[in-house]
Amino acid sequence: MSSETVPSTGSKRPLVITLAVVGAIVLILGILWFLGAAPGFLNAGSHVKGSGHHLYRGAVAAVVGIAALVGAFLMNRKSS
Repeated sequence: MSSETVPSTGSKRPLVITLAVVGAIVLILGILWFLGAAPGFLNAGSHVKGSGHHLYRGAVAAVVGIAALVGAFLMNRKSS
């Protein structure tokens, strides 16, 4: 058995780009929910009516967006 490292068969670049784009979009949506300016189709089926605040949705979206951006950064950094 050889102790050589096996070269990666695929590039991580598409995954890094996807994570970065999804992270940016979700982070923007989180900010919109915090401001109460989210489009109506994102609030469909919500139990909060009228001028209700969607702080939980905004917080979750912000955390997911930041996590995706950090993941993209770390994957890009490791591949260099």
